[in-house]
Amino acid sequence: KLCEGILNILEKDTKTSCQVACLEALRILSRDKKVLVPVTTKKNMQILMKLAKLDTVEDPLERVSEFPVIVEALKCLCNIIFNSSAAQKLSLELNLAAMLCNLLQKCKDRQLVDDIKCFDLRLLFLLSLLHTDIRAQLRQELQGVQVLTQALESSLSVRWTEEYMAAEDRDRLPLSLQETDCAIEALKALFNVTLDSWNVHSKNESHQFRYMTAILRHCLLTTGPTEEKTEELH
Repeated sequence: KLCEGILNILEKDTKTSCQVACLEALRILSRDKKVLVPVTTKKNMQILMKLAKLDTVEDPLERVSEFPVIVEALKCLCNIIFNSSAAQKLSLELNLAAMLCNLLQKCKDRQLVDDIKCFDLRLLFLLSLLHTDIRAQLRQELQGVQVLTQALESSLSVRWTEEYMAAEDRDRLPLSLQETDCAIEALKALFNVTLDSWNVHSKNESHQFRYMTAILRHCLLTTGPTEEKTEELH
């Protein structure tokens, strides 16, 4: 009942502060699998996807005031998909992976979007972990290897000296916590998407994997904000 009431409020055009408070409550409630039964309907998933800016291809990320709503909606979707097999099935029907890839592209070269990017990547990781059809869709239809590799490259701020050679800067400062978390989520998603990629067929695939390998080498030479985070990154 409480979840349904929250979603009814979220469906209306309410203030940003109210939306964030409702989403925070829903995120906490969505950790309980029993609570999720009424939540995991197509309509309710679409409400959350709309709040996470996953319902439109064209709408750019311009209103910074909306960013907390986007982040909280993505967090809710992470919990719901992790805890509900029904939500995992609906995510394929609703083409959620394609929308997440599109949102990730919108984050490119934008300021103040690290949290959006991080939870977008986490959701892609969960989908690719829990649903083999989505893993295949990411690899074959959505250019997932390229999209995720570019997200990793951006998080690590890679500079290139040659086509497959990243610049080594021994005096470089450690990554921030947000940059490290984004890189870790991108790596986890990449692992799932490339899990069955032992046989590379095309010239483009060969390029993508050489490009990714150069970034992974750079990653191993990069440090995080703490020793623990550096270990997790590597």
